[in-house]
Amino acid sequence: MGRADRRRRGRAAYSGHPEPAPAQAGDTSEINFRTTRNRTRGLGEIGKGVGRGVLLHAMVALDAESEACLGLVAGDIWTRQGRISVPHRKRPLEDKESRRWVTTATAAKTVLSTAATITMVADREADLYALWALVPGLGSPGPGVHVLGRVHHDRSLVGGGTLARIAQQWPLADTRCIALRQRQDRPERAARVELRFGSLAIARPREGAPDLPAQVELSLVELSEPDPPPGTEPLKWRLLTSHAVPDAATAWQIVAWYRARWIIEQLFRLLKQQGLRLEDSQIETADRLLKLVAIATHAAVITVQLLQARDGRSAEPASISLSGEELSTLDALQPGYTGHTPLQKNPHPHRSLAWAAWLIARLGGWDGYPSSRPPGPITFKNGLDKLRLLAQGWALRNVCMP
Repeated sequence: MGRADRRRRGRAAYSGHPEPAPAQAGDTSEINFRTTRNRTRGLGEIGKGVGRGVLLHAMVALDAESEACLGLVAGDIWTRQGRISVPHRKRPLEDKESRRWVTTATAAKTVLSTAATITMVADREADLYALWALVPGLGSPGPGVHVLGRVHHDRSLVGGGTLARIAQQWPLADTRCIALRQRQDRPERAARVELRFGSLAIARPREGAPDLPAQVELSLVELSEPDPPPGTEPLKWRLLTSHAVPDAATAWQIVAWYRARWIIEQLFRLLKQQGLRLEDSQIETADRLLKLVAIATHAAVITVQLLQARDGRSAEPASISLSGEELSTLDALQPGYTGHTPLQKNPHPHRSLAWAAWLIARLGGWDGYPSSRPPGPITFKNGLDKLRLLAQGWALRNVCMP
């Protein structure tokens, strides 16, 4: 069965200001819409077949130094159409859902063509031999492309051994205490970790496509926690990358880039839980739900950008998130939100993203005082909704006035 026959698909690309964006974070999320046996809404199975919904693969551009989210680079949205009988290992890459990791990286090279270097950052789901073999150094012209991802498979190495065994043989390079973010299965905590790194060559798996290289030379950075708190699973990260890692400072940079991928997790939380609550939609047809997911993803990316910019530390222009009409509307609204004291004024440079975030938060109900609780996702979502309505009216006013 061909690819087009199995699923409906949608794509999105971001073409804002890619010049300072040498890193990109990607991941896949399942959007679970409520269905019944008699009301499937045209949606296919997700997870282990216990629900139905849409799958979203999104990739966002990040500034590698500031971790600022610069926008949506590429993505894939689909719903499955039935089950596939051919085993996963026997299907070519173009007939696997996992090909999205390669296709989005290829799309990013075009979208981010003015970047000096691009590093694709991913979690264990992207640990595919085809990714390691095909994506690093995607052909010229354009920026060089690197891959950085967490290991899922304990891969065999050229000359014998595995990733886990070789890492145990390397000397301790450094130790450091790092903060682990809170997750559903883990509270926030500090971890004292040991760092090891080195270079190696992974061998093509036995079931790997014969047209792929027989080996790929990469660097491995391992973080391990020798003394976790009682009853706590020790941290163990094995990070493969096509970047050369000559010293401990570079290895810690690799760790920092990997940790920046939490921004894509924040994006999915915004979509499904905080503010947008996408899974509560009552739209009845799959085609319209696919479009809704695309629109909501764009809105969630803008919300992430506003959340990052609210403290004024980022230097991005508002134009990376907002249209010219929206910016003109904010210009017109600014006097109405300007008080007589410094605490009642927008403190950020005109038309910076922080300036826009301050005004959008005011539209969403925030009082603007520095001593107040910072605006959150729901406030920004409400402010964006109001801004778009006002921008439409502002555009009509400008058209109608002589």
